[in-house]
Amino acid sequence: MQTKRITYNDQISRQFVAASVIWGIVGMLVGVIIAVQLAFWQANIPPFLIFSRLRPLHTNAVIFAFVGNMIFAGVYYSTQRLVKARLASDLLAKIHFWGWQLIIVSAALTLPFGISQSKEYAELEWPIDIAIALIWVVFAVNFFWTLARRNEKHLYVALWFYIATLIAIAVLHIVNSLAIPVGFLESYPVFAGVQDALVQWWYGHNAVAFFLTTPILGIMYYFLPKAADRPVFSYRLSIVHFWSLVFIYILPSWGGMLNGLLTLRGAWDRLREDPVLKLFAAGVTFYGMSTFEGPLLSIKSVSGLAHYTDWIIAHVHAGGLGWNGFMAAGMFYWMVPRLYGTKLHSRSAANAHFYLGTFGIVLYVASMWIAGITQGLMWRAENDGGGLMYPNFLETLIELKPLYWTRALGGTLYLLGFILMAWNLVMTAKSGKAVDGETEAVIEDFSSEDAVPWHKLAFAKPITLILAVTVMVVAVAFLNAIAATVIMVIAISTAIVGGLALGLGKQEPGQTAWHRILEGRAVLFTVFVTISVIAGGIAELVPTIMAAPEAIASAKQTPYSALELEGRDIYVNEGCYVCHSQMIRPFTWETARYGDVSTADDSVFDHPFQWGSRRIGPDLARVGGKYSNLWHYRHMIDPREISQQSNMPPYPFLETTSVDFSKTASKFRAMRAVGVPYTPEQIANAEESARMQAAQIAADLKNEGQSSVKEDSKLVALIAYLQRLGFKATQTKQEQPQAVLRPTEQSAAGTTQNEVVHD
Repeated sequence: MQTKRITYNDQISRQFVAASVIWGIVGMLVGVIIAVQLAFWQANIPPFLIFSRLRPLHTNAVIFAFVGNMIFAGVYYSTQRLVKARLASDLLAKIHFWGWQLIIVSAALTLPFGISQSKEYAELEWPIDIAIALIWVVFAVNFFWTLARRNEKHLYVALWFYIATLIAIAVLHIVNSLAIPVGFLESYPVFAGVQDALVQWWYGHNAVAFFLTTPILGIMYYFLPKAADRPVFSYRLSIVHFWSLVFIYILPSWGGMLNGLLTLRGAWDRLREDPVLKLFAAGVTFYGMSTFEGPLLSIKSVSGLAHYTDWIIAHVHAGGLGWNGFMAAGMFYWMVPRLYGTKLHSRSAANAHFYLGTFGIVLYVASMWIAGITQGLMWRAENDGGGLMYPNFLETLIELKPLYWTRALGGTLYLLGFILMAWNLVMTAKSGKAVDGETEAVIEDFSSEDAVPWHKLAFAKPITLILAVTVMVVAVAFLNAIAATVIMVIAISTAIVGGLALGLGKQEPGQTAWHRILEGRAVLFTVFVTISVIAGGIAELVPTIMAAPEAIASAKQTPYSALELEGRDIYVNEGCYVCHSQMIRPFTWETARYGDVSTADDSVFDHPFQWGSRRIGPDLARVGGKYSNLWHYRHMIDPREISQQSNMPPYPFLETTSVDFSKTASKFRAMRAVGVPYTPEQIANAEESARMQAAQIAADLKNEGQSSVKEDSKLVALIAYLQRLGFKATQTKQEQPQAVLRPTEQSAAGTTQNEVVHD
């Protein structure tokens, strides 16, 4: 056998660590700013630094800039050592690093300027989406090329999770980003309404699974045993954890948590002094907490209380800051001294970071748990007469303000801990010099060891079980509800019983374990991961995608007028969805407050859907015709003129900026391409139609005493859209109620201290 000296490319890991720390501070700082803006509306600085534009910037910065760079740092560092080979291409690594940073910068430039698709965690417009896909391909090529050149046949457990991440994120991103461009930085998704909501949250939830969870688990399986100087507690448990995670995500999560914590069982005495182990232990614990809370929130009765409330914010940040943030910090404290050939500058500062971060996240999560439960209970509370006890939405907001300040304090403490870490890492790097790891690798011919032919492995019992379950899951997409339920129950039962049977079964003497064989075949392993990832997506998405044409054909809704469509685009770009929902659930307290229950027909022409995921303000699904044009005008210019205690930022810039109606026809064409039934005549007359409706609204405002209205202003277009919400095709313009403002009484909807009555 021959051996050769291998020098790893650790420069790429140093770059990604630095980028992750820098962007982490930026993302968390924006988070603190928007937390303050919720409690103190004066902190909004229109038009660029307001809550509705900064909140998407915060989520993208934390998820893709902070955690994304951390993932790449850990994957590049660990993969080279696990396969005992240098990265296949230093050039591809450089393209990956600088390409990803340019994507982040493009997000930082576009989102504050109101350039957004309004799809949460996927707000970036189509050119940036294409760039993300291309850079992801660069990452994947380099990773799999490195696997192909490996000097270690066996694929260690961390690599399984990296493979699943690469495959799943590619599928999720491509499907959810399908859109028809309208201009350079504007587009409409191909899906609409219910279909778009399903695709978006199939992406959103699985982005949490395969971007914020799966690669971090791979990092856990590599770095936690290294830090503890202990082997992984259970190899078999890691197999069960991985494959069940890829198939169904939720159920196996505690298996991974236990595997991580029990790996530390021989290092408990070091936890008191070692900040790396403290951070890893806390991170894995937060992972377990979050993955318990997730299924809890999926229970209908719990979801009925928690959905649209700050409870969801607590859940997300327990995972984001507790799981991702602490795992990142632990990895950085372990990696950086080794990347610079020195010792950590200050262990005491790292311990201080741990306690600051822990106290901060506990304050944050606890305050949002209390806020969320308070919101849910106040929204549904009834008086003795059966009416709403708190009809004014602002009553809830007033109750929550102390909790919003507590949240801001907790986030600030967490940020201070992170800044302390950044200082510690910089001082550590300064005390040493950049060094690249080296190893002696044995050059082996793997092909001579493949005693089991491909066809025998393909028909092994475990593989047969996986394929059988996959076929049943895919079949669900093409069956009716009853048959699909029966088949899904059979599939889950088969997976559980079959998995237990295989796990408890005895291995024949001299026989190589089936999974051990699979781990030596990177291509076959990747194929089975791909099948597993796609199977669930097909079952979830195919039925609704197939139903889309029928839903459009039977819709009672009429497409938006030219001006309403322009107004809707403004609503999307301004990020109104981050505070307002447009989906009334079938609960008494919802219909009493907002009106009729929402139906699929309401949003059939919405590209993208606007159901929202949070109610900082009231639902807007039936707001059309409820208030006068003048009410909406005043509300957007200065919300305090309508509701003195509102925390909504003002939007006076909408009054002075104009809509480019010359592009309206192009928007109609794009909407027609995704299935909205606009006629050629409507497309040809789009600009004229938009100007005529704008003139009517401006004239109405002038009659009410607002003489300075610009007919082509964005505010006029937004008013047109808001006045449209909630009306079906069966209600003509003449039938829509005309609102009359009475400035002295209180609205039953609770959004204002004015009462609106209808003629």
